[in-house]
Amino acid sequence: MSPESTRPLWHGRTLALLGILLVAFNLRTAVASLSPILDLVGRDIPVSTALVGILGMLPPLCYAVFGIATPVLTRRAGLEPVLVGALVALVVGSAARGLVGSAWWLFAASALTFAAVGVGNVLLPPLVKRYFPDRIGLVTALYVTALSVSTFVPPLVAVPVSEAAGWRASLELWAAVALAALVPWVALLVHPRRAVPQDLPEEAEPGLLRRAFRSPLAWALATVFSVAGFNAYAVFAWLPSMLADTAGTGAAAAGVLLALYAAMGLPVSLVVPALATRPGRVRAMVAVAGATIAAGWAGLLVAPGGPTWLWVALAGIGPLLFPLSLVLVNLRTRTHAGSVALSGFVQSVGYVVVALGPIAVGLLHEATGSWTPPMVLLLATSVPALVAGLVVARAGFLEDEPAR
Repeated sequence: MSPESTRPLWHGRTLALLGILLVAFNLRTAVASLSPILDLVGRDIPVSTALVGILGMLPPLCYAVFGIATPVLTRRAGLEPVLVGALVALVVGSAARGLVGSAWWLFAASALTFAAVGVGNVLLPPLVKRYFPDRIGLVTALYVTALSVSTFVPPLVAVPVSEAAGWRASLELWAAVALAALVPWVALLVHPRRAVPQDLPEEAEPGLLRRAFRSPLAWALATVFSVAGFNAYAVFAWLPSMLADTAGTGAAAAGVLLALYAAMGLPVSLVVPALATRPGRVRAMVAVAGATIAAGWAGLLVAPGGPTWLWVALAGIGPLLFPLSLVLVNLRTRTHAGSVALSGFVQSVGYVVVALGPIAVGLLHEATGSWTPPMVLLLATSVPALVAGLVVARAGFLEDEPAR
């Protein structure tokens, strides 16, 4: 083994590890902090049902667009400078959301925020491969855990902070968290002895991007990623309303249940990356995800007033497909360039599909006056996940697939 493959996790890479974890912690706060307090926001700024759907669709749409743009930006400026620019935009956008005076300004500030998050989404897997090629599974587990924490903490604190200090303070709180993530990356850029492997390419070769568009592996991985995101973003946009109408759940309790849904990602984020490196385990994890998605939504359909927490928890296990997709981006590529190509492709294609989740659920509900069709739709997403899972479970690498 080379020294690189055996050196301790923290040795010479403390700032990089801290920076990766802080960035990950900021990737879902903007999404998860708004929906629990929309009623409070609506008292000052009228927010229509259509705009709620658009706001729910906005994050994945921005992620898709910047999944395509980010590799181009990194070729011109490098991974770290692009990430620093994205974090600056995240600070500005998060602060601006608490200062807006109209729904459309809220939309604009949110768009800036989610664009910055879209850049961070794509850059994290290549950054892990760049700084921690010897610890991909471990560091992926750590950053997905941080991401999971950032998903369930905002719903828990959004309502109490809003009641104590106002909804504007509740939204602006996350600008300070984003500012903290800037510190290690700025330090890495200005540190004269930062140990960065300079010989790694910053952008995927055009041939690898074309290969990804023609790759069954890439499309299957994008499908698995899409199912996780389609469910998650639909839930973050609509679960409080679903539970209020079908189970009579109050706003505070709905926020707790939304946090429970998000919190289910924490234990799976700890074990999924490690299990994914073992042969034969990917297929089993996809099967578990498909089964729990189906069971959770079936429970909410049949007995919404029953053990609601159990149905929400089961549905929350299903998005284990998300950390699985992230770690497979690196495990199914041989090179840094391949990782950038597959990360950009999977997240761009995946988030286009994910963007349909909130708007599809909202339109179905508005057209039928019932939450049953949207829940059936979400239950049905388990099927493509199971089919695509058979493809991603096969050992292989993007670079080894024949050109088509």
